[in-house]
Amino acid sequence: MASGGARLVAAGILLSRLFGLVRQRATAHFLGSGEVADALAAAFRIPNLLQNLFGEGSLSASFIPVYARLLAEGRREEAGRVAGSILALLATLISAVVLVGVVAAPWLVGVLAPGLRGDTRELTVVLVRVIFPGLGLLVLSAWCLGILNAHRRFFLSYASPVLWNVAIIGALLWGGWRGSATQAELAMLVAWGSVLGSFLQFVIQLPTVMRIERDMRLQAGSAVAEVGTVVRNFGPAVATRGVVQVSAYVDTVIASLLGAGALATLGYSQAISMLPVSLFGMSISAAELPTMSGATGDEASVANALQARLESGLQRIAYFVIPSAVAMLALGWVLAAALYEGGAFTREDAQWVWVALAGASVGLVAGTMGRLYASALYALRDTRTPFRFAFIRVLLAAALGIGLALGMPRLLGLDARWGVGILTAASGVAAWVEFFLLRGAVRARVGVVGVPGALLRTLWGAAILAAAFGLLALRLVGDLHPLLLGAVTCSVYGGSYLLIARALGADHARRA
Repeated sequence: MASGGARLVAAGILLSRLFGLVRQRATAHFLGSGEVADALAAAFRIPNLLQNLFGEGSLSASFIPVYARLLAEGRREEAGRVAGSILALLATLISAVVLVGVVAAPWLVGVLAPGLRGDTRELTVVLVRVIFPGLGLLVLSAWCLGILNAHRRFFLSYASPVLWNVAIIGALLWGGWRGSATQAELAMLVAWGSVLGSFLQFVIQLPTVMRIERDMRLQAGSAVAEVGTVVRNFGPAVATRGVVQVSAYVDTVIASLLGAGALATLGYSQAISMLPVSLFGMSISAAELPTMSGATGDEASVANALQARLESGLQRIAYFVIPSAVAMLALGWVLAAALYEGGAFTREDAQWVWVALAGASVGLVAGTMGRLYASALYALRDTRTPFRFAFIRVLLAAALGIGLALGMPRLLGLDARWGVGILTAASGVAAWVEFFLLRGAVRARVGVVGVPGALLRTLWGAAILAAAFGLLALRLVGDLHPLLLGAVTCSVYGGSYLLIARALGADHARRA
């Protein structure tokens, strides 16, 4: 059941991410990686704090385990009261936060993107004020996701961001093809398109939510004891997301100090590096969380159930994410050129995105597997342990990022944009530290669980050998259009990996 759910989540995420890449390509085509692109990247990242703090991650950690357990126990009326109470509380909280965000936009830009100056800074402030209310709607969309996931309705909630992307793409194409709009005006169209897309993403889920949750009561005062559990767990979950966001915003601050184009380069690279994390880490973790949360019986039975789900999920993550990390390291510029090159985005820009992707490959496996370990702790209603470990990761990533990304290029006489790659690599090192801490905590609760060493070695070997074939194909096909070059190279790489992994007996991990 969970593996089928993971496929539905992955299908929804793949669809939304593909449209996300189209959005990023359209943005790159019309805005390139200059100052306006920096302003837009910063403007999305700043109010995105709201979505990440109060949205999917926090609600999944606090709401789904309680709500799914009530459903598993047949207590549907109480589940509906919890759902309605949480929606009422969340809407009240988000309204206040959005208002503060709009008013405090100049201060937020000054703190979180201090490297922006003059017109670029002023444009960022205006963009933040436009985008903020839309991201408040996305937090309410995360509530819909929690309801749908608990009822095993996975596809709609993860495919709904397609509407958000389509609205922005439409705004860009409408403004860009007219030919008379400046880049700053295009950025404003993108901001308004994001607000429309946020509204569409929320309302497309509501009919299904209302149909499957007929017992919902939209009253904060109708809270039952389980609402208190959700609220108590929500605090540490928000704190966990908060410290993660501190890391993201440290990255934003550092990138804003690395010169024009660095922020945009970081954003373009993250659109690629987050694809495997979302497709395989998020999909598997999201599908497994309701299943693990609904495990009933004595302590030993629950531990055995969690252990089985973790072993299966970790093997599937390894099978798909290991080759993703190798592809980012070996073929990163091909990926960047295929997705973005054209218009204002040049081959040199693609090379800098590759630098960032190479750094991100360091922690890709650890960060993706860590999501599943954290989900196991959330299923056990433990939101405090992931918070402590996230806090450690953030401190380490910030120290490494500030110390190395800003200082090393200057010390070695390199272009400052090399700091973007150092920055993403520093985050990767910190992700490994968090991974080992999470794994240790889970093993203490449910027993030894992980991916067998022999399987890991086989998958890494298959991915490295497949990369050699991909690079050979790259050399043989010569100078093609970037899109064709990427299609040929990635097809050879992906096909080689699948065949080699199967020949080496590792194909069972895909179906674990």
